[in-house]
Amino acid sequence: MRVVRLGSARAAANELGLSPSALSRRISNLENFTGRKLFSRSGQSMRLTDEGRHFYDAVAPHLESLAAAVESESENLQVQRLRLGVMPLFGTQRLFPRLGELRATHPRLHLDIDTGPHLIDRVGDTLDAAITLTQTPDPSLYSVQLDHNTVHAIASTKLVEELGDKPDAKALSKQTFLLHTDMVASFDAWKGAMGLERMQPAAIDHYDSGQLILEAAAQGMGIAMMHDDHLARNNDPRLTKLYDVAVESPYSYWFVCRPADLEARPVRIFHDWLVKAGL
Repeated sequence: MRVVRLGSARAAANELGLSPSALSRRISNLENFTGRKLFSRSGQSMRLTDEGRHFYDAVAPHLESLAAAVESESENLQVQRLRLGVMPLFGTQRLFPRLGELRATHPRLHLDIDTGPHLIDRVGDTLDAAITLTQTPDPSLYSVQLDHNTVHAIASTKLVEELGDKPDAKALSKQTFLLHTDMVASFDAWKGAMGLERMQPAAIDHYDSGQLILEAAAQGMGIAMMHDDHLARNNDPRLTKLYDVAVESPYSYWFVCRPADLEARPVRIFHDWLVKAGL
């Protein structure tokens, strides 16, 4: 599995603590045993053949099950560590309330959490994987879309009462709008759906924290452009939707990692749990 993940006999041998020649002999023995040519070789690079891919797809799930069983029964296995980038609001609202389930199933998997900027750019470098908010992930990365959402204008209940239930461009032009730095296109999408394309607000304030945007809106500092899911999970009685009009969001949460890293056990464990948990 390491050869498949790393694409190199030398790199796989280094991880396993073997010499490249010793690993090559093991691969040859496996090919002789199966009667199939499993890998094509080009220098140090190794790629699965069609027969090899078929064999791998049939065997890998059973190896994963065996590894999980050994992990659950052993007291001496090393800690497995995942360097995970997470958008702060996703972490607060969706990830951390469920992490206990992951720890109970995989007690040796530990997460180093990074909520810094430019998560996608750092995947494969300082991060093993990330959960990020984006329109379209980098096509060179493996990605799983975690949700579909709608954009809403969200404000304090007092401000919503003052603005009424019908869009008024003149009244809205006197307001401050609060935009997340990773969701700036949401404002244009909302204005387009409301027929307010030419409306220019008094000010646009940018935040890099969804939680702070929601708090600012609750304090009456402006109108936040956020996802319906953000509001529902925040469960803050001070906030409500302005006009309650649902607009398809240009953004979704995505899990991303390098394709090769998906075969690393910490990444695979977290990925499989995340998808199954439906976060």
